[in-house]
Amino acid sequence: MTVQPPYADREPHQRTFHGDVVDDPMAWMRNHDDPRLLELVRAENDYTEAVTADLAPLADTLFEELRARIHEDDVSVPVRLGDWWYYSRTVAGLQYEIHCRAPRSAHPERPHVEPGAPVEGEQVLVDGNAEAQGQEFFELAALEVDHAGERIAVLVDRTGGELYDLEVRDAATGAVLDDSVRQVGNELAWSVDGSHLFYTRRDDAWRSFQVWRHEFGRPAETDVLVADEPDEVFSLGIDSSRDGNWLTIYSESRTTTEVRLLDLRHPLSEPVMVEPRTPGLDYDVEVDGPRILVTHNGSRPDFDVAWAPLQTPGRQHWRPLLTGEEGDRILGVAAFRDVVAVAMRHQGIGTVRLVPKHGSSYGQIEDIPGLGPLTTVGLGSNPAYDTDAVQVVASSLLIPRSVLSVGPGREPELLKRQEVPGYDPSRYVEERVWVTARDGERVPMSVARRAELTADGSNPGYLYGYGSYEASSDPSFAVSRLSLLERGLVVAIAHVRGGGELGRRWYEQGKFLAKPNTFHDFVDCGRALIEQGWVAPNRLVAEGFSAGGLLIGAAVNEAPELFAAVHAGVPFVDALTTILDPTLPLTVGEWEEWGNPIEDAEIYACMKAYSPYENVRPVDYPAILATTSINDTRVSFVEPVKWVQRLRETVTGGRPIVLRTQIVAGHGGSSGRYDAWRDQAFERAFLVSYALR
Repeated sequence: MTVQPPYADREPHQRTFHGDVVDDPMAWMRNHDDPRLLELVRAENDYTEAVTADLAPLADTLFEELRARIHEDDVSVPVRLGDWWYYSRTVAGLQYEIHCRAPRSAHPERPHVEPGAPVEGEQVLVDGNAEAQGQEFFELAALEVDHAGERIAVLVDRTGGELYDLEVRDAATGAVLDDSVRQVGNELAWSVDGSHLFYTRRDDAWRSFQVWRHEFGRPAETDVLVADEPDEVFSLGIDSSRDGNWLTIYSESRTTTEVRLLDLRHPLSEPVMVEPRTPGLDYDVEVDGPRILVTHNGSRPDFDVAWAPLQTPGRQHWRPLLTGEEGDRILGVAAFRDVVAVAMRHQGIGTVRLVPKHGSSYGQIEDIPGLGPLTTVGLGSNPAYDTDAVQVVASSLLIPRSVLSVGPGREPELLKRQEVPGYDPSRYVEERVWVTARDGERVPMSVARRAELTADGSNPGYLYGYGSYEASSDPSFAVSRLSLLERGLVVAIAHVRGGGELGRRWYEQGKFLAKPNTFHDFVDCGRALIEQGWVAPNRLVAEGFSAGGLLIGAAVNEAPELFAAVHAGVPFVDALTTILDPTLPLTVGEWEEWGNPIEDAEIYACMKAYSPYENVRPVDYPAILATTSINDTRVSFVEPVKWVQRLRETVTGGRPIVLRTQIVAGHGGSSGRYDAWRDQAFERAFLVSYALR
């Protein structure tokens, strides 16, 4: 007996903009309170389970392979802050991290912490497993220790909706001392004396728009508004300086930033402006003792670093410190007592460089020696200011995550390398290749494969992409990819325009009216894998998440014959409908990424031409798996629900089109690590089953 897919109700509805009339009979789904919607989602889950039942053995195998390659009992590298060493543990069979600390009085040097073996004086600050008991979802968004080291403040979400409850606890006993502040944003900072906490609130559109000050032990009703952002294009964020003396308040859009500083030694003081917003001026501030370091695009699109006295922080006082070379995109700086670490991209690869400090002056920038040309390097956990060493994290498609301590003029010290049981990197090769896109632009692609494979046109292949928000899809190590490589798949990441891999220009060539470049680059990268003989024409599968789900939807509309199967996770596939509705969460701020189709007919036409839901065609399509979550506040679960319904009523070819929805989760999916591994194993099983046919 053939299982029939669910069929959603259709109701007459027309959308009219710029004289263009569009029928959307599934627009009723935008009412999340309609009881038919949850019934439909559950029916889709049942249908998916039935249609993919034969994948269960492969999904189980992939899960066990993933689990076998991960040390389930593990511990992070301890980092110093104040009088303690802080680290986290994972325990075999348990879903969540256990956050701990050990006293420096018992461990003057960094302790060697063994999995499963407590160290002398160890305190458990937060045990996520105990916190999550009886909950389907648990996320610890922040854990901040007061300056005295006696209390911790935590932000916890138990629905996936990204609103957090604030609790202050006794660090030694775990006793809750203050829990009056509820349903706030995910950022937090203590005043130096521990008398106050600063946090953010979100408006009905899920925009972080206010900063509040809470007096410890007082009711939330007495909290004081510190900063408010009325412009819906901007959102507010906060951070505390590494020495803990300053609160940085960011008001930022996609292209413009305004920063204020509040003295946390005087928590009742007023914030001081660094530089008022100027359209197009994007800058970031790091407090470095009596100075500030400013990463800004005021002199170069790919950003430079300047410094200014803390007492006169305005732009007229910015003095050049570091000017990037051609091909450099400076991302930001982290200041420490004896060194400044510069996070940047060089020729498309993430890296960190060091600037030694000599009293009140800065030295010459230095590379970190001994790192390979395909190795991605980023800043690790560095909470302490008073240090001459910086923790960085390095990896590549084939090099497991490595934590190193680096400093000017010395060789890196390896603190920890991810152990991967049974993994032999010599069995594989990785390379950066360049694909000439249809408009002549050269698009980088990171590729890994088994060493013995040849370009004989027979191999299965996997292609991943994102390409939005200037976010870079760095080719870092992922244990889950080993199961693909082991099965002979050529694994590739397409660094398409719209991302940040090659600087601000790369981003701007994949947004607004240039957004179609993102999708064309992805398709051209897929075709290159086939034309060069690395992947068989009928064995390429693809995957993308969120805006990468939009990428997948647009790519299969453009070139459905290119893919055997695709997975679109939490996909932004009804993009035009969403961006046309300013009452929806986050939409107004998104106009600086996609354009405003309400006011601009050209943007409207461009988005209509690529939005996946609008452009499904009556031709053979690949097998399609869409995954989403009910409590996703970033991309409504309704988008893939509508998309899947339209696909089924339009496309030909007979391959399955299925939707899997988490009932209690958010944009990131399942919160427990084993649950997340299970989800990933199912998603990869779906793709692998088609790649290996």
